[in-house]
Order: sequence, then C-alpha cells, then structure tokens
Amino acid sequence: MDRYNELVELINLANYEYHILDNPTTLTDAEYDNYLRELYKIEEDHPDWVRSDSPTHKIGGVILDKFEKVTHNIPMMSLSDVFNEDELIEFDKRIKKEGINPKYVCELKIDGLSVSLKYENGVLVSGATRGDGVTGEDITHNVKTIKQVPLKLSKPIDIEVRGEIYMSKSTLEKLNKEREENGEPLLKNCRNAAAGSVRQLDSKVAAKRNLEVWIYHLPDPEDYGIKTHEEALEFMADLGFRVNPNNKLVNSIDEVIEFINEKNELRPSLPYDIDGVVIKVNDLDDHEKLGNTIRYPKWACAYKFPAEVVQTKLKDIKFTVGRTGQVTPNAILEPVMVMGSLISKATLHNEEYCITKDIRVGDTVRIIKAGDVIPRVESVVLEMRKENSTPFEFVKTCPICGSDLIKRDAAYYCVNEACSKKDIEGLIHFVSRDTMNIDGFGDATLEDFYNLGFVKKISDIYRLDNYKEELKLIEGFGEKSITNLLDSIEESKKNSLEKLLFALGIRYVGKKTAKILAKEFGDIDNLKITTYDRLNSIYDVGEVIAQSVVDYFKDENNLKLIDELKELGLNMTYLGKEVSEETIFTGKTFVLTGTLDSITRDDAKEKIESLGGNCSGSVSKKTNVVIAGHDAGSKLSKALELGIEIWDEEKFLEMLK
Repeated sequence: MDRYNELVELINLANYEYHILDNPTTLTDAEYDNYLRELYKIEEDHPDWVRSDSPTHKIGGVILDKFEKVTHNIPMMSLSDVFNEDELIEFDKRIKKEGINPKYVCELKIDGLSVSLKYENGVLVSGATRGDGVTGEDITHNVKTIKQVPLKLSKPIDIEVRGEIYMSKSTLEKLNKEREENGEPLLKNCRNAAAGSVRQLDSKVAAKRNLEVWIYHLPDPEDYGIKTHEEALEFMADLGFRVNPNNKLVNSIDEVIEFINEKNELRPSLPYDIDGVVIKVNDLDDHEKLGNTIRYPKWACAYKFPAEVVQTKLKDIKFTVGRTGQVTPNAILEPVMVMGSLISKATLHNEEYCITKDIRVGDTVRIIKAGDVIPRVESVVLEMRKENSTPFEFVKTCPICGSDLIKRDAAYYCVNEACSKKDIEGLIHFVSRDTMNIDGFGDATLEDFYNLGFVKKISDIYRLDNYKEELKLIEGFGEKSITNLLDSIEESKKNSLEKLLFALGIRYVGKKTAKILAKEFGDIDNLKITTYDRLNSIYDVGEVIAQSVVDYFKDENNLKLIDELKELGLNMTYLGKEVSEETIFTGKTFVLTGTLDSITRDDAKEKIESLGGNCSGSVSKKTNVVIAGHDAGSKLSKALELGIEIWDEEKFLEMLK
C-alpha cells in the first residue's frame, strides 16, 4: 500500500509538470510508462485500494445511462458581447461613471465548453457543464479523463473553479484523419468536437479525444482573502490548475485595445481556437459595486473578433410573422458553410436594413456569423449584381392573412387579431422551455395541430386529450409519444405563477419581470386588479411595463382566457418558498465565509432559506449576520469593520436547533 500511494503521488506530480507547467523534470517517458504499468497491476490486485485521485482515472472506463442534472449554487453567467472599439470605450465609460478608475485583466476567449469543477478537502468531487446557467449536467466521469484537470490539489481545501474545455487544432486534425479512414463523418470544428466529446456517456471515448482545459474564474474569491482577479488567477495556478499564460493586467482601455489587436494577429498561430478577448475589472470590490444584470456581470465583457466572411447567392426574400405580429424579412440563401455551420437562411432585420444595404433578390452577398453565432447578411457584392435586378420593397400586406400592415417605429406589424401565424407563434411561445415547458410540442407539431383544428388557442392545449384517437392517425405519433405529450401537458398545470405570466405573452413582460410580479402579488387575481401606480412603484418594473400589464388585464378576451385556464386546473399562484412561522432567520440576510466542518455550504444555505432567511455572496450594510468558518477571509474583515453580527459554526448550529 505504501508503494501504491508513492506511485500515485509520483505520477500525479509528473502529470502536473508535463500538462500544467509544460516542464517535465521528475520522470523520463520510459520511467513514466513503467510506473504507470506498475500502478495498474497494483490496482488490479487490490481494487479496494483505488484512490479517487489515481492517475488511472485519466484513461476513462465509466459508462453512464444518462447525465444527471446539477444545480449551480452561484449561477454561471454569460458575458455581454462587444464587437468594436466604440463599444469597448462605451463599456469603459459606464464603469468610470460609477466613480471607478479601473485596471483590467485581459484573457483569451477560448472557443470551447464552459465547465465548473468542485473540490472537497482538495480532491475533485464533481464537474458540470454550464447548461442554462442555473442547471447543468454532471460530466465528472469525463472531466477526470482530461489530463490538465488535477484530481488532487496542492492544498486540502474546499473550492469551486470554472474554466473552458477545448480541443486543440492538431487533435481535431488527427481525429478527423482517423474518422476519414474509418468512413465516419468528420467533426466540423474544435468547439463542436469538444462539446460532443464531453457529452459522451462512455468516458473511454472522451479519454481518447485528448481534451484540454484552461481555468479562468474563482466564484468565491473573498473566501480565500483574495482582493483582485489577478490574485485569483495566481491562487488557482498555485493550487495546481492550468491558467492561460497569455492573461495580462493592463491600466487603461487603450491598452485593452492594444492587447486585442496583438492577439488577433497571433490568433492563427495559436494551437487552439479563440473567438475573442475577455475583459474583466481587476478589483473585486469594484465587482460588488458594479453588480450584475439578470444575465451578465457589469464588470466584464467579451470582445468578439470579426467573424469569418463568405459569399453566396441570395435566392429569395421571405417575410415571416412573429407572435407580436411583427413582420420580418429573411434571406433565403444558396447553402454555404460559415464557421463550421451550413447556413441557408439569415435575418434581414427590417426595411431600413435592406434599403440601406441595397439588398436585392439575385445578389451575391457576404455572410458573417455575428458573434460567431447568428448568421447575418453583411453586405452586397455590387460588382456581381445583374443589370435587371429589382430594388427591395417591403410587403404592404400580411403574408399569412392578407391584412394591411401598420408601421410602428422601424418595424411593420399585422394588427389582425385573427391572423393565424400570430396565434401559432403565441402557442409556440406558451409551450417553450422557459415558459410552461411542455415536452413533445415542436414548432412544426403545433402548426400541424393548429391547421388540423386541434389547438386554435392556448386553452385548447389543455383539451388536447379530447383528440387522443385522432392524434394516433398523425404520422410519428404513437401511443407512447401521445401519452408522454398529454402527461407533460398535465404536469405543466402545476407550474408556479411566474411561468404562466411569461407564457401569456404580455408585452414587455419577460422571464425576470414575470418572477418579480409573481412574488410581489402572489396570485393572478391580485395582479388583475392592481393599478398602474402600484406597478410603477415596484423596483425593476417602470412605466412602460406597468402600462402594458394594466392594458393586458383590461382586455376582456385576456380575462376570459385566464378564467378558462383556471377552470382547466392551472395553478395561478406563486409557489416560491414560504415560511409558516417566524424564526430567528426570518427576513434576515446571511453571508457564509470560510470552511464549516459539520455541514456543507450548500446545506447551510438551504437550511437558512427554509427558515425564512436570505443568503448573499457579499457583505454590505444590508447584511444581518456573517457565519464564519475556518480560514474566513475578507468577508469577515469587512463584517468587523461594519459592526455586523458574527456567528461561528457552533452558534450557527445552535440557532438551527
């Protein structure tokens, strides 16, 4: 057993030197191979000895039936994108308006897949994808096969770090050569290849794909006494994580622009794909001061490099109608590959866009993927235009119902309430994942059901079981798929009020606003009778949304729909956590810092919230209590400065009792 433990430590050190430091000194290649064979033999003879940080896990061998869901305690937020120097300068101005004179850390934006890694007592316990930012997928079995992911850290601490899994250009080239020889379809680009590899149920497949990782974010730096993002990167590197050597601390937005230009030129020579540069304010106190939107931190942004441009023919312009009635022109293109994706359609936005760029059917156009994601017609190749081409004209009537269009600002709308396309788009929105989340309803399926007369309005969704026999006659709908669909419809009736409010399509009421309204009013009946002034007084609602909500509940058709949905059994109340009796935690804000011995941080937060308290990630004047464990950092210091009540672990456990 002593020899086994010695081999694990020795090989892990060699892996760290080779894959993290890029400076192997401990073992020669031959020694490494011999020791690894010896380790395998010991583990084969003594399977009960196998350590969780054994380097043999890097080879893979776990096969899952499915991926389990993982909830991120601190959401994995996206970054706001900027595309030019003007937008960068505007980002800098917004920060300086807050009285901050920032230094920035510039990092290469790796084109890969975001990952969260968690360690307990210094040992890797889980790896998860970003998912929707709140809920990801457990990919621990595949993360362990990535050679740059340490299975054990240099210090026995609890920590979560975040980074980017990617595939190098040379690995993709080698992999595609093998696939070509085997008659398999080629992988289109490094990012898609990395994402597909990480989501393999068989970890041996993932292990063969030679994935790599860079670590770039520490969600809770204050817990470790860290005051800047640069310090956080150094701290993670000292623990054994692979941190990109191209990161740079700069003093101004001009130096940020210099860094971007330099790395854009360097881009082709890098061994991995990058699609931009991430810019982060260095001082962590400034992070707290700037805060976040619902999706993005205000202290960071991602500059996207100019996208790859390709040329193709614009075959036609089709007009589509959205759920609000807005009519949008869309380019129908000769299919063309852009950044690894086959593009055959692109949005043309509105009338002004088409006229300004003088876009005409039959033109040869330049296509880019804006932000490397959304295809867009960038410009026309005028020298290739035919003499008899016809200038663009926006349609005057709705392409679906033929009604005259009305222009509002830069957009045209169909205002015919009976327009079927508006109804279909409204139905599609109602069943989507972010709203009522009804599985089995694709866009095409809903359109078919509409045309067949099964679902003409929202309430018809909950009467679909009346057509069970008719559904069996539709191609692709067997007994099982029909049962699953009807079960999902029934399950959606239990959704909390905020889901329904967002699903109803009230103008300007998005996901965040729906949650605010649901929490504030508790029941849809309370919301129906509220006033404009009451709504306008709510933080994050404002005049425009307030008027829209009032107008919605004045409409008799909308009130009739809500009554129908009530009768059909849909929940109309907010189902957020409620505490039936007051406790010492009720209404107070708590901050956890340091390490607790007898309870995990997740369990501690859950218990506090179940007893009516709130948990925050930072200390401020609004904080009531700081719960301090071992190695408490700057949060404890700040609490002492502000005179905030402090509990140690013993007192916290006593209060829980």
